[in-house]
Amino acid sequence: MGFFNTMNISATGLTAQRLRMDTIAENIANVNTTRTADGGPYRRKTVLFEEMRDNDPFSIVFENIFGNGRNIPAPQGMGVRVSNIVEDDSPGLLKFEPTHPDADEYGYVRLPNVNIVEEMVNMIAASRSYEANITAMGVARTLTQRTLEIGQGR
Repeated sequence: MGFFNTMNISATGLTAQRLRMDTIAENIANVNTTRTADGGPYRRKTVLFEEMRDNDPFSIVFENIFGNGRNIPAPQGMGVRVSNIVEDDSPGLLKFEPTHPDADEYGYVRLPNVNIVEEMVNMIAASRSYEANITAMGVARTLTQRTLEIGQGR
């Protein structure tokens, strides 16, 4: 794997984790939102990731099956991307608050399904993943610099 491939893979991880942190921040910001444009309470959102792969060219597949014993390696992973942002369908809590403008006829308000503790744990995990991608970029840069120094005879 080359230097630029390593940087590109880490960059995709940084981008994906940044979107994950933004989504978590949106969840936290809407922890008390009882009415959205759809009319109901805010629904917690979750980011789904998928691996980015280079499409296997037909020539590589053909050569591996019918070639003269030469085994061409399959393309390596290309990083990660966000496949979708989905809403959590779990029900929110009901709170008895008859004076609230969004209370039903029995005085209950349906609250968002956002658990602030869970969101903070997810934020810490996303932050650690972001830091890991930055560290991987730094290590790749250091290894490349050391390799160039060896090539210069230092």
